[in-house]
Amino acid sequence: MALASNRNSAASFPGRTCLAVILAAGDGTRMRSTRPKALHKVAGRSMVGHVLSAVVEAEADRIVVVVAPTHGAIEVEAKTIARDAEAVIQTERRGTAHAVLAAREAIAFGYDDILVAFADTPLVRPETFALMRKALADGESAIVALGFEAKDPTGYGRLILKDGGLEAIREERDASAEERKLTTCNAGLMGVSGRHALDLIEAIGCENSQNEYYLTDIVAIARERKLAACALIVSEEEVLGVNDRTQLAAAEALFQARLRESALGAGVTLVDPSSVTLAFDTALAQDVTIEPNVVFGPGVVVGAGAVIRSFSHVEGATIGENATIGPFARLRPGATLMRDVHIGNFVEIKASEVGAGAKINHLSYIGDASIGAKTNIGAGTITCNYDGFGKFRTEIGEGAFIGSHASLVAPVKIGDGAYIGTGSVITKDVSADSLVIARERQIEKPGWAIGFREKNRK
Repeated sequence: MALASNRNSAASFPGRTCLAVILAAGDGTRMRSTRPKALHKVAGRSMVGHVLSAVVEAEADRIVVVVAPTHGAIEVEAKTIARDAEAVIQTERRGTAHAVLAAREAIAFGYDDILVAFADTPLVRPETFALMRKALADGESAIVALGFEAKDPTGYGRLILKDGGLEAIREERDASAEERKLTTCNAGLMGVSGRHALDLIEAIGCENSQNEYYLTDIVAIARERKLAACALIVSEEEVLGVNDRTQLAAAEALFQARLRESALGAGVTLVDPSSVTLAFDTALAQDVTIEPNVVFGPGVVVGAGAVIRSFSHVEGATIGENATIGPFARLRPGATLMRDVHIGNFVEIKASEVGAGAKINHLSYIGDASIGAKTNIGAGTITCNYDGFGKFRTEIGEGAFIGSHASLVAPVKIGDGAYIGTGSVITKDVSADSLVIARERQIEKPGWAIGFREKNRK
């Protein structure tokens, strides 16, 4: 039978076990990159990371990633998403079935459901993997293949459907003229009953034009053994495979559209949605407003009612309720802003905590610092936190006033309510409620400029 994906949330499978095998051995030659293809990013996360996250949400009990001998970095990446993920090496490449058999030991363990996924299809949703598992759990099919209706089927394998069942998957080069007219195509991802998986995969031969072991042949073998197969049909966009930079950009655009739609549905105002770049994990609360041309990197949380003004870049930061950021602000990892904070144009903050109601409105750099509530940081102020070798902290109390163009040389502490005079260079701790002026005394020499000009005209 052919099933349609209905976007239900990932269902629970009590009592059933699942193995996910993710094929990630491709070099990605067409990417023109020294980086393995699976590590190229979509919305701030590697493609393999997206796939891993999806199968984890679909309740895979064990994850095996098939990698090339030189792709140790993929294993490292996999463990950042799923700590218990394992990597197995595919020493030679002889087709998809051959790649899956690199995980032979795990397959033989006897899991109920086997999911086979590809590291270069980052848009497949957890709900889709869950539906594949459900089709296996229902017990009617030993194989469930993911498919789509192609606008242009050229180059894709075709799903051969008959009487509601999946009869075979035919690679285009091996398809007949009639089969090539079909538009229901194979996405490559597959679910296999664990009870039959190893026997079916080991029965796959290489009698084809490429002399390779095609996983797609498992369907015909299953039908020969009187085992049923079905197809799960999803959108063509969801199963987009990424082989080059153009397809990577297409995947990015599709994922961004998905993230923006989710944000708008959650009560976020995007003034110009197409100009806002979100990360896979951007968390925006209700009534947040994002102006045009804002970029979010990974690890950002924004509280209710906050406003992010145009041309700001935010990464690894937490922004409190009703805060105002930008325009042209940069928040770097470790920036934590409490409620009602104002961060203005051309202000950069990194690894710092800014207390409720504090204001840093113009042309400042705040790094490795803590700033108390209601403190005002004047234009052009910087924390001098780096001496070429180490980083040092600046601590500013509540209600302090830092005059414009002050340089705070860390490590230094400024007490509650203290005033720092404009243009001061602060190198020592300042007690609460003090006024500190640390600059050279102004000297005036009347008429000096006239003599200077006359001397230089000669």
